[in-house]
Amino acid sequence: FLLFKVKAKHSAYKMNNFRNIKLPPTQLITNVANVLIAGSALTYAGSNSLFNVEGGHRAIVFNRIVGIKDQVYEEGTHFMIPWVERVIDYDVRAKPNMITSTSGSKDLQMVNIGLRVLTRPLPGQLPNIYRTLGTDYAERVLPSIIQETLKSVVAQYNASQLITMREVVSRDIRRILTGRALQFNIVLDDVSITALTFGKEYTAAIEAKQVAAQEAERAKFVVDRALQEKKSAVIRAEGEATSARLIGQAISNNPAFLALRRIEAARDISTTIANSQNRVFLNTDSLLLNMAELAPATKS
Repeated sequence: FLLFKVKAKHSAYKMNNFRNIKLPPTQLITNVANVLIAGSALTYAGSNSLFNVEGGHRAIVFNRIVGIKDQVYEEGTHFMIPWVERVIDYDVRAKPNMITSTSGSKDLQMVNIGLRVLTRPLPGQLPNIYRTLGTDYAERVLPSIIQETLKSVVAQYNASQLITMREVVSRDIRRILTGRALQFNIVLDDVSITALTFGKEYTAAIEAKQVAAQEAERAKFVVDRALQEKKSAVIRAEGEATSARLIGQAISNNPAFLALRRIEAARDISTTIANSQNRVFLNTDSLLLNMAELAPATKS
């Protein structure tokens, strides 16, 4: 009983102390809460009211009240209304697109053609592009118009013309494709044919034709070479006959001519031996310098 009485007395003492604590005024608490709410709102508004447009990009803004704005934002930092407006970013740099198509030529040959195009959107028409095509405009437009253009252009040429007139074909494709792309506010900076192949049958026919042409050129070369060799033999024989006749006339008119030729031959032999590393001793007969035998002939 005494223990219960002590505990009850202690509890009553704590309640009296709690009642004596002074709480802050209600107005102060309200003011602090308002300040915190206002600070949070300002922080949110400040961090979400600015947006940056990177280099090579353009941006448009979607407003929840009026929809897509017609203004196109260039590179730099810009303002917007938080929550009410949303930024849509576009990359306006040229992007490569690879398209392949199988088309029929004018002579009914199947042609596999690959095309590489560099495309970019018109910056001033970005609001219209977003309204009609969205952000994936290239995937929506390019495959269809490129396929149609390739089929219409390839059908105007034969298979052989597609090879020999490749630059003309590429120029026609670019002219038609540029006009079609501008209808969707897309600019084509470059159009080039990257691959041009034919069916197996036509490829085999071309290879056989090339082999036959090479064989014909080779046969023509053999014939021309034989004719040239014949002419060369005739000219060489005529030259040798003329040379022999002139030498015979020179010897008959002047016997010293033979001695002069022997001296020239001996000079050539001695020069060759002198330039060699070996030492060779030869008599005058070997060097054709037996001048003693030449002297009587010269005198006669």
